[in-house]
Parts: sequence; structure tokens; C-alpha cells
Amino acid sequence: MRFQDAARDARAVVYAGIQADPLVGRAASLLVDATHAERLLARAVMNGQTTEPDRWRAMFPMLFGSAATAEAGDPVRSEAILEASLAVADRGEQVRSQVRGALVEELTAQLLARRVIATDVHRERRILFDGVRAEIHPYDVTIERNGAAEAFDCKWGARGINADVLHQLDDARSNAAAEDETLAVALVVFDARRSCDVRLARQTAPHEATGVVTLETLDGLAEPGP
Repeated sequence: MRFQDAARDARAVVYAGIQADPLVGRAASLLVDATHAERLLARAVMNGQTTEPDRWRAMFPMLFGSAATAEAGDPVRSEAILEASLAVADRGEQVRSQVRGALVEELTAQLLARRVIATDVHRERRILFDGVRAEIHPYDVTIERNGAAEAFDCKWGARGINADVLHQLDDARSNAAAEDETLAVALVVFDARRSCDVRLARQTAPHEATGVVTLETLDGLAEPGP
């Protein structure tokens, strides 16, 4: 098993520009220490239903002003998250979708870098196996360590979970096992666990050995395993 940078085709070049957008890094840096309620706020706002900040403050009173609670979040950080999320929502539909995807990848990478050496965390990498045709699409985030490699596919919402994604992750895991290598695979979905469970229940592709990280369990990416 070996890792390789993704091909620099037209798609990769365009997406690299999205990943390099300062808004992606700023939003991810705010969300990496956010509470569950603040992350719910970010998801709701970035879906672009309304760009009126006062309406969001009214819908999440526990995050703002005199009604804010320490358990829900920090009012200063909540305001910064609201501002960044509105900036994402204000993008055109196609660009907004790309920015949100890049954000989940960046957030995943930042959380993982708290658990492992930062240089072990990589983005947009292919995983190659002897005698096996390489996947065209790279894995969003990987941890590349001898005997403890991991591969993650990142999605904004549960609707992004499909058979192709599940097959790619499970095939990588099983191909690694065939080479006596350990590769943990997981989906990171910036959505509620229930939504992911409903989506997965409709899938026939193998996913029993694929981890699922959701809004409720994002912080687990930064915590050491058992």
C-alpha cells in the first residue's frame, strides 16, 4: 500500500483554488473549537436559506447576547461563526457547495492534526495497491503512518453518501488487508447522525467496517483511539 498525490487535472486545479480561499481556512479555524450548537448554527446558515443575521440570532438565542450560555458557546466566537457562515451562504449556489465541501475537509484535517503529527495528515491523495487499478478520485484526507494509516471521505450532508463512496472506502480497507496492512476508513459528514443513519439504511454497498463521524462526534477526530 502506498500513497500518491492526486493528478493535477482541470478539476483538481479548480478545486485547489477553492481550498485556498481564505474563507475556508477562517471558517474551519473557528469551527475547530466550536460547540455542537455553534456547528449547528454554521450548517444552518451556510445552507443559504436566509442571509439576515438578526433572524439567525433570534433562532439561536443561546449563542448570542444576554441569552447566551457558556455551555452552548462563546458569544464572540458565535458572532464570528455567523459572519463567516453568512459569507459562505452569500456565494453562488455552485461555489457555495464547493466551499462547504472544502470546509469540511479543512476542518477534518485540523482536528486530526491534534491527534497525530501534522505532517502525517495529507489532502487529496490516492491509495495504490499492487495489482489493483487505482481509483480516479482521491481520498479527501489521509493519515499516513506505518501500521496505522487512515482514509477519510468528507461530505457536507448525508445526501452525499452514496454507493460509489462506500465502495471506494471499503475496497481500500479490504485491499490493504490483503497486503497485511492496516487501513481504517471513515466518512466525515457535517450533518446529524440520524440523517446519516437514514441515508445508510438505504444503501446496499458494504459499510459495516466504515466509521461514520457526524456533527455530534466531530471532536472524536482529535482524540486518541483506544
